[in-house]
Formats: sequence, structure tokens, C-alpha cells
Amino acid sequence: MATPSDPARPTLSVALCTYNGEAYLDTQLQSLLKQSRLPDELVVCDDDSTDQTRTILEKFAAGAPFPVSITRNEARLGYNKNFEKALSLCNGELIFICDQDDYWLPEKIETLSAYLMQHPQTDLVFTNAVITDSKLNDTGRLFWDTVRFTAPVRDRWRRGEAMEVLLDGNRVMGCASALRRRLLPVLLPIPNLPNYIYDGWLGLVTAAKGTIDFYEKPLLWYRTHEKQQVGTRPPEAGKAVSLKDRFSRPHAEKLEPLVSKHHELNELYKLVCQRIPTKTPGIGQFERRLSHYARRSTMPDGRILRLGPVVRELLAGNYHRYADQEANQYAPYLAALGDLVE
Repeated sequence: MATPSDPARPTLSVALCTYNGEAYLDTQLQSLLKQSRLPDELVVCDDDSTDQTRTILEKFAAGAPFPVSITRNEARLGYNKNFEKALSLCNGELIFICDQDDYWLPEKIETLSAYLMQHPQTDLVFTNAVITDSKLNDTGRLFWDTVRFTAPVRDRWRRGEAMEVLLDGNRVMGCASALRRRLLPVLLPIPNLPNYIYDGWLGLVTAAKGTIDFYEKPLLWYRTHEKQQVGTRPPEAGKAVSLKDRFSRPHAEKLEPLVSKHHELNELYKLVCQRIPTKTPGIGQFERRLSHYARRSTMPDGRILRLGPVVRELLAGNYHRYADQEANQYAPYLAALGDLVE
């Protein structure tokens, strides 16, 4: 790839991962050709497709106005490691992550590359997306609505609480993101996380660094269909616990989900701190949440002994801070009461 003569015009890579994507791949590729700013290269990692995906890619590469490299994995890596590989092969100063089944609006690359150049301290920026059906018909929904990245939550983010927001649930979608190549040594390799895929990891690391931001306008159509590997399906609700059971079950059973949550957070915290060893505001927010769940998951058996820790957490505002964003005003007090008496 040629080195840019103008430092204000960085080189751009698109990292595309494919797997049996023949149904929708050509539409995505055509949307790359319609970009107002074309990429300098397209890097494709195909995860051992068995359909016509490679034929479609090779035909596109033969006529594309920019270099296209196609790597085929001899054995399936899965989407996390396949994206890791694709990112590692990119040469551009800015990298755009691309799924095989969406459609990019013509201004996507130009808009996000301009945003990163105007914000030199930002390493990763992500945007919203219009959710469509399998035929790219608008469903009337936006991606941020499905992941509850609402206006009040975005206001929290702007107040410096990006890590708090992302620990409540991932809001970053890889195919809606652009990042700087200089970030890759910190991001890669992508660890195997039970409740996070690669884009969630990108979000947490850049939130810890304090170098992540969002762009309000939707810049792609996000296609939903039965065969997609990762979609917008809501998580399954946990089993409800009756009021009677809350007061009759053993204290250790009550603590079990809190212990599990603390363990999950602690493992995630250690992984993030391996990449971002310096204390940052994002790391501080992580530690505060970790401490809260450490206290809640180790409440003593005696109710009198729980009074002090519960009151301190309540006065510190932590029950309010970590309540579900859609919970009512009483939820923090009910959680505190549960910790005290159950």
C-alpha cells in the first residue's frame, strides 16, 4: 500500500470476515464500491466457507478499484479469532470492521475517517445502525435502541462514564466501528470471554484507555436474518424468584448470583489491566464496581453484621449506580433491603 503524501488523509483498510455468506455478500461488497471515500485496501479472512463465498470474493477482487487480499483459513477459527486475524493483516492507519451481510451508506468511510482525524485522541469510534429485515427493508428500529444505548445513557457517557456504561452491557458493534491501527498491539490477541465477543472487548479496552467515542448518525443498514452468527436477539430472562423463596432460601443461595457476577468482573478486570496497566478513570470505574460486588457477594450470615456494609454502599450511591437502567426508583432500595434481610 502506498504511503499517503498528505498526513491529513490517512490510509484506510476494511477488514472483512466471511463464512458461507453467499446470500448477502455481494450486496455488502457493492456498498464498498459506492463509498464517497474508497478504502486503500480490503482485507478478507474467509473462515473455510463451503458455499460460493470465495468465488464471489475472487470475482470482486478482479475488478475492484483497490487492492483486495483474500486469506482462507484451513480450519474454522470462529468469528472472534477470524476478526483478530483480519485486523492483524491490515496495513491502513485507520481500519473499518466489516460484516458480510450488511450495507454501508455511501458516506460511512468518509464520515468516520474525518471524525477520527478531527479527534486525534480517539482510537475507536462507533456509530448507530438502521435495523432491516433480510431484504434490507427498514424495520423502524435502530441498533442503539436494541442495546439500550438511549439518550440518558449517552449523556452518562459524555459525563465520562463510558466504562460504567459498557459494563452494564456492550453497546459497540464491530461493523459500525472504525479504529486506529496503533491500537492493535493493545487489543490483540482477543481473549476468550464467556459473555463478550470481539467488539465488546474492543469497547472495554478503549474505555479503559479513555479513547473511545460514538457518532450519533446511523451509517449502515444492519441486516437481520436467521443465519447470522451474532444478532440483536434479546438475552433470555433469568428464572424469577418468588418473595416467599427470597426469605426462606439459604443465605448462600441468595449470594450465588452475586458471587458469580463478582467472579466474572474480576476475571475481566484482570484481563483489561494486562493491556492497560496504568490507572485511568476507566480503570477506576471498573474497580469501584468490582468493590461493590465484592461487598455484596460476601455479606455475612448475621443480619446485624450486614447493616454496616449495606448502609455504606447505599450512602455511597452504589445501589443506585448499578441498578438496571430500566428499573424503577425503588429498585436500589429493594436491592439493599434484600442484602440486609435475605
